[in-house]
Amino acid sequence: MLRLRIRLSDTTVKELHRRLAQAYTLGDVRLLRRISVLLGYLVQGLALADLLAQWSISEASLFRWLHAFVLEKMDSLVYHHGGGRPSRLTPGQKRELCDLLDAGPEAAGFDTGCWSTLLIQELVRQRFGVLYNRFYISELLHNLAYSYQKARFVSDHLDEARRQAWLQQEWPQILRQAKQRGALILFGDEASFPQWGTLNYTWARKGQQPAIKTSGKRKGYKVLGCIEYFSGRFFHQAIEGRFTSASYQTFLLQVLAQTNEPLFIIQDGARYHTSKAMQQFWAEHSERITVYQLPSYSPDYNPIEYLWRKIKKGKTHNRYFAQFGELIATVDQALAYFAQHAELVLNLFGLYGAETGLAEAAKVA
Repeated sequence: MLRLRIRLSDTTVKELHRRLAQAYTLGDVRLLRRISVLLGYLVQGLALADLLAQWSISEASLFRWLHAFVLEKMDSLVYHHGGGRPSRLTPGQKRELCDLLDAGPEAAGFDTGCWSTLLIQELVRQRFGVLYNRFYISELLHNLAYSYQKARFVSDHLDEARRQAWLQQEWPQILRQAKQRGALILFGDEASFPQWGTLNYTWARKGQQPAIKTSGKRKGYKVLGCIEYFSGRFFHQAIEGRFTSASYQTFLLQVLAQTNEPLFIIQDGARYHTSKAMQQFWAEHSERITVYQLPSYSPDYNPIEYLWRKIKKGKTHNRYFAQFGELIATVDQALAYFAQHAELVLNLFGLYGAETGLAEAAKVA
């Protein structure tokens, strides 16, 4: 197809960009699309087919916009409300919109992984023929129980079917058996608190990013721990060196010595949890200990992970520890605090009451 040759002055190009920015600020998606298409075709030299596909417009619309722009210049870049009551999404369309949002922008045909209000505005226009102001989109999303959040990584090896089976089938069985036997349910894990420091969000003056000193010493304070489902009791032990099956066994022997009940230990698949040495250990203590494995790549299913996060956020993030002893004292203080406040630990088990539908209220033993 023959390509029109229209040459724009620098002043005209600048004005188009200014109006493009204004359309974005006002949330006028129709004008934004029209100016973007004109810039893409006349200034950037994009292929006609690509422009039509990118903006979901017909060839006739593009040349109608070009014809109007040649004749009327900037006066052509105005839309007038046609009168009548503005159209709105029906309840059914809102439900469909939620499904589209949950599936993500790429599933909806957009070349991005992030939803923005402007993109959702265009989605609503394309799918339902309704043009909302960009600022109303935020209100609409809030009313639909959406919020603007930072994404998180999950492993591409994550087995959602296995995770659901754990919550809906395995966990209820563990809970029933523990009650029948009078057993303690212990969620176990390990944590390392590095001396070189960890960073987190904090309020600060604009343009003055907080600077936290770091010693650069590659040394960490390592702690083994487990928390009990019914009582909120917190067991912990610091170790020197790496986490190994031997250090894990030493910690578990300490827990055995401090309790009389059968122990249901729930753990992840770390190698020193499942080694041949640990298999022998489990066999030797089978009268007291029963072991259950969490689904792979599911740290969010282990409540003690949230305890480690609380300690790091409250005690070690954005802090400088010149001496290793200072770090040890700070972490030990936090460990002792949670060991003395079982009610705070109990709050970490919400997943195993709400999501399973069991509504099991954690009670102090």
